[in-house]
Amino acid sequence: IRASASEPCNLSLKINDVVVTSVADAVELEYTHTIIESEDISTVLVEGEAGGITASDSLDYVVRTESSTQSLPDGAIAGINYFNDATRATLVLWAPQKSSAYAVGDFSDWKVSPEYQMKRDGEYFWIELSGLNPQEEYSFQYLVDETLWIADPFTDTVLDPDDQYIPDDTYPDLKPFPDAAKKDQWYFNTLSVLQTGQVPYQWQTANYQAPEKENLIIYELLLRDFFENGERNYQNLIDTLGYLKRLGINAIQLMPIMEFNGNESWGYNPAFMLAPDKYYGTKNKLKEFVDKAHAEGIAVILDIAMNHHNLPNPFVMMYFNFTTYKPTPSNPWFNVDAKHPFNVFYDMNHESTY
Repeated sequence: IRASASEPCNLSLKINDVVVTSVADAVELEYTHTIIESEDISTVLVEGEAGGITASDSLDYVVRTESSTQSLPDGAIAGINYFNDATRATLVLWAPQKSSAYAVGDFSDWKVSPEYQMKRDGEYFWIELSGLNPQEEYSFQYLVDETLWIADPFTDTVLDPDDQYIPDDTYPDLKPFPDAAKKDQWYFNTLSVLQTGQVPYQWQTANYQAPEKENLIIYELLLRDFFENGERNYQNLIDTLGYLKRLGINAIQLMPIMEFNGNESWGYNPAFMLAPDKYYGTKNKLKEFVDKAHAEGIAVILDIAMNHHNLPNPFVMMYFNFTTYKPTPSNPWFNVDAKHPFNVFYDMNHESTY
């Protein structure tokens, strides 16, 4: 444990409120601590005193223990599970070959805590969160095997630092990325969002009939290029449905809208397949666009890239060599090298049962 001060002072180091070493009139302190603590959180505190003024800094550490084994709750599947009680949610992480996982988020003050070490059931890790406020959004991550920070692969809302550039008109009341969650590595700065007690979107067009495939007249559309900067959202697309209908089309094909890196993209660099990218609007505004298109007799087709994913996709990240920048041979979902020419990003292993 090393500490430094901006000017000579009396430095002391405490571990769990016990002074273990001190030095007078110094700018540096160093101490080697043999860890004897168990699974509880331990606090390291350094204090410097000079001229009646005291400054301090601290860090916490947790000794990882073996995950307890317990069967998944009935009905729980991989991802974020909501049940009848809006004060609870169950998180389930599918992580073959891994030995431990912690849930870390707003609910833990962004600290790794034994209280949020996940239980294990075969290839799955899970934890039930309680005491949640209904309809409040909570951001979180998983810490897997001490070093990997990942979001939930099945989350339907992703937060990252690029969110600051999304206009309020496009995504009102967007939850800010918390400073406490920021990491030095860009690929660790992706968070999941859970929200109990969500009010479902109320569909208005109940009797829509899609045109026969042989009668489709398709307008392929990239939201990024269809509108000017600052106006690239589903609401403006809803407002343009009359124009598109007058062209004589009966289907709109959206280029990929699944969560991708950055904000401006064709969308063929997906990272989270079940999360609509927020750069175009909320998930309910996407549903409203589909609803309003159906009311005009227009089908909506989603272009989906099923060949590859990009970092920070969690199934890439959990089995990845950050030196070679390739998936490892043990990755259940992705090939080390692509099985065909002209591949981009990381090639999905379609021969794997996973």
